[in-house]
Amino acid sequence: MHDINESIKQLISTQYPNIKGLIATRHGEVALEYFASGFSNQTSIHISSVTKSIISMLFGVALEQGHIKNVEQRVLDFFPDYSLKRGEKTLPHLRLKDLLSMTAPYKFRSEPYTRVYSSYDWTLASLDLLGGKGEIGLFKYTTPALHVLSGVLSNATGQKVADYANHQLFAPLGIDPVKNITLSDRQQHLEFTRGTTERGWVADPCGVNAAGWGLVLSTLDLIKLANLYLANGLWDGQRLLSSSWIQQSTSEQSRSGERRYGYLWWLMPHMSNNCYCALGDGGNALFVSPNDGVVVAITSHFMPRPKNRVTLFTEHLLPMLVSKS
Repeated sequence: MHDINESIKQLISTQYPNIKGLIATRHGEVALEYFASGFSNQTSIHISSVTKSIISMLFGVALEQGHIKNVEQRVLDFFPDYSLKRGEKTLPHLRLKDLLSMTAPYKFRSEPYTRVYSSYDWTLASLDLLGGKGEIGLFKYTTPALHVLSGVLSNATGQKVADYANHQLFAPLGIDPVKNITLSDRQQHLEFTRGTTERGWVADPCGVNAAGWGLVLSTLDLIKLANLYLANGLWDGQRLLSSSWIQQSTSEQSRSGERRYGYLWWLMPHMSNNCYCALGDGGNALFVSPNDGVVVAITSHFMPRPKNRVTLFTEHLLPMLVSKS
């Protein structure tokens, strides 16, 4: 088995050079570890859009605790002071499930990064972009406008998202708390996305944490979070998430062509073993294969157009991990 592990490590170092950390477990036991020089399982790294799936987990916690009744609730129920724009007819009908499944319509064609992240209140800026004349139910992947979900969580729980995550999710898993990170200008944004190691979670000037990106965790943290899903929401005898939420969030809720999506989780294409994953820009990823008891966490420094992590998992990692049993 040593030779198999060494061949995988050689593959990673040569063909996936921006991977800085990888941990694979099977049935909760570490089966493979890889760390680039200068990195360890506790080195923090920006996990990009894998943050979205952590937000999904926090929605599961909030549902379990009764802060949110169900995903059929209207988005505007959580923003009673929001003033609708003249002529806006779609936004009042949007439900939480429309945001979680990326099927809400927006008033833009390309991602409005500057408009949202240069504003003082990212939640308000995102709400202003929701709705319009588009049709509810069509898949439209977005990152900045997803910030509405952080506003929902913050208003529903009465806490900042990072605080809620620290107390209700991270602490029970033995994950060190994260603090708010504030980025004041474009240069700081660029420096952050290109390789921060400052543990925390990006927040807007109002202190509301980003929903679509901005979380800085370690590979070890990620493997714990993924194993919580594999364990159907139980950790050391404590229920953190309902098994029904895990089933809902990792079942098909929307699709675009062959791409299938749950509630802020991607469903693996062309696989019959119910695999699902969280994918982040630059090659950060979480893979969960419940039928095989396999979980893989990958952290990566940003690079444009990295080699496909899904292929790495399906063609190399999963076959190797299953064959070791």
